[in-house]
Amino acid sequence: MSQPEQTTGSRPSKRSSHDPLSTDDGRISVSQSVVSKIAGVACREISGVHAMGTSGGRAVGAIRERIPGSSGPSFSQGVGVEVGETQAAVDLDIVVEYGISVAELGRSIQRNVKQAVERMTGLEVTEVNINVDDVYLPDEEGQDTQQRVS
Repeated sequence: MSQPEQTTGSRPSKRSSHDPLSTDDGRISVSQSVVSKIAGVACREISGVHAMGTSGGRAVGAIRERIPGSSGPSFSQGVGVEVGETQAAVDLDIVVEYGISVAELGRSIQRNVKQAVERMTGLEVTEVNINVDDVYLPDEEGQDTQQRVS
């Protein structure tokens, strides 16, 4: 826990209006895991995001989901965050559905994640970086994948 600001004699009267996490009654801190979950959910809300995480992380996540008693999918999979006292930065690893504009999808994700984290935590999001790790290609169901010999 950080030490309160030292003053000569009395407690500081008014906190800066730029810091919604600091009040006359004390300080509110938000953990990295909270920001990770919020960012992960906000990213998954955007149509065109097929999955999140690097290929290795997705494989481990798929195995973990199959273990009886596990808590299910991790909402913070594919999310990295740095959280300071008043700001946060978010890094996302995603898999994009084939045919989706990566640039448009990225802007939508950035906007949604920034709004969700700022609204729910009071932290200023300084950046949302997106790494497109893979493209999801849907199975070609109903098509014969073997070559025919005449």
